Amino acid sequence: MKTLNEVKTLSNGVTIPVLGFGTWQIPNAEAYEAVTLALKNGYRHIDTAAAYGNEEAVGRAIKDSGIPRDQIFITSKLQAQLKGYDVALAEFEKTIQKLGVDYLDLYLIHAPWPWNEIGKDCTQGNIDSWKAFEKLYKEGKIRSIGVSNFSPSDIQALLDACELTPHANQISYWIGHTQKETVRFCDKHQILIEAYSPLATGRLFKNEKVVALAEEMKVSLPRLAIRYCVQKGTVPLPKSTHEARMIENADIDFVIPAKIMAQLDALDEK
Repeated sequence: MKTLNEVKTLSNGVTIPVLGFGTWQIPNAEAYEAVTLALKNGYRHIDTAAAYGNEEAVGRAIKDSGIPRDQIFITSKLQAQLKGYDVALAEFEKTIQKLGVDYLDLYLIHAPWPWNEIGKDCTQGNIDSWKAFEKLYKEGKIRSIGVSNFSPSDIQALLDACELTPHANQISYWIGHTQKETVRFCDKHQILIEAYSPLATGRLFKNEKVVALAEEMKVSLPRLAIRYCVQKGTVPLPKSTHEARMIENADIDFVIPAKIMAQLDALDEK
């Protein structure tokens, strides 16, 4: 499964594996086993977050795998409701302690606003947090820095007030929901798009058109959905606690023909 060995290069020259393993909604008690299985089956890009409450188990699985630290790309995130310079520095220290590592490969602001106040204007808090990220980056404690769930205007506020452009923006992205405006903005600024929930948290299984196209291609729906994200130039982060599904999700060494890609593109929300 050569896709697991493929990488993309961020704007600062750091390479990131093209397929990640997501750990959202995997409790700490199950995360150790899940990450252990993912690593055993060739995944080398693990995505977690302080808000997931599983950094400790994720870190333990990485350590116990025996795989050298520099061969695993680790992402974590600053909790969405925690904004500010000193807060961000303190939270980063907590994260690397829980993970049991000296540095992160990617650290993200989890969202531009608290999850219970979506849309709230936290511009100054995001700027202050980002300045802390820049400090940690310059000190070599984080190899790349980015954001998650940020709109073009949220990112522009950082560009206007700070030194460094985010290296990545992790957003919800799947067939029929490709956030074109955000993607265009990020492409213009060389910000990599990471695609979380590439199966739309299971909702794609109810999309008759996607089901039919997967059958036409003689591939499973998850494989089609994840491959679509890769062909669109994003880095998808599928998650599973089942080994067979982890293997299936990575088995995407095929190309979706242009004709079928066009049909999938046409499903985008109007």
